[in-house]
Amino acid sequence: MSLKHKNNYVISADIGGTHITAAVIDLEKKMIIEGTRTRVNVDSQGTATEILESWSAALVQAYEKFGSPVKQIGLAMPGPFDYENGISLIKDLHKYEAIYGLNIKLYLSEVLGVEAADILFRNDAEAFLQGEVVAGAGTGFRKVIGITLGTGFGSALSVDGIVNDLNLGSEVYRDSIADDYFSTRWFLRRYHEITGLSATGVSGLILTSKHSAVVRGIFDEFTVNLSLFLKDIVLHEKPDTLVIGGNIAKASGMFLDELTNLLTSHFESLKIKLAVLGEDAALMGAAASFDNRLGLDILLNANQQDNQFQ
Repeated sequence: MSLKHKNNYVISADIGGTHITAAVIDLEKKMIIEGTRTRVNVDSQGTATEILESWSAALVQAYEKFGSPVKQIGLAMPGPFDYENGISLIKDLHKYEAIYGLNIKLYLSEVLGVEAADILFRNDAEAFLQGEVVAGAGTGFRKVIGITLGTGFGSALSVDGIVNDLNLGSEVYRDSIADDYFSTRWFLRRYHEITGLSATGVSGLILTSKHSAVVRGIFDEFTVNLSLFLKDIVLHEKPDTLVIGGNIAKASGMFLDELTNLLTSHFESLKIKLAVLGEDAALMGAAASFDNRLGLDILLNANQQDNQFQ
């Protein structure tokens, strides 16, 4: 399969800790081609071959669903990562360690038949926040911090619509780094420490033990830790709004009210909101890697066209 022909289309993908979501975006009409959405599960602790084959499979499937040549490929990718050269720098984070040091851009270029210059990477939290600022929970605010809570702890800062990665997950917190405390593995580790039992994920933890004192206590501990960590960040950056996304945010009923109380007790004007666009924010943000102004237009238009993000 060759994707070398140039036109108005781009394959965009959001790479998470357990899956990859890909879709084709029409840059001229400024919309996601709905029939091209593809989701492939990924074992982030698998071999390099398993990981890369899952990623390329999602991109190929999205392309095949579309049935026409694409122009470029944009990927929202968790860090640490050399975004310019396409080299993974992830290690000691219990995910994607098998691809450390590999040039993902060259691999995808060879497998998909795309020029390496036409494959661009963007930090996933940065891509997520751009979408939310332009067409979601962060719309209308000058300065916004966005965090994603999932297999990792992502963070970005938007000032006047310009979004940059904050990389707060690598910041020291207590006896480790923030990523070890504000991610799925912390919940699973803490649950095992207290009960001796294993859980498959935060959603599973809630479904099986939602009303248990143990689970409530774990969420309370998480909330206090997160508020203490964010307090210093908010004090330094002075954002208007904090936007929270990621899979753990789906359990917001277990922590959002208390987190809001703890933070607004120190910062009365701070608004705390849940993200509303889901994975589509990162997909569109990745596409905007080719032209930030175009990316903003895409998101604004998509927000007005029959709820393209739903």
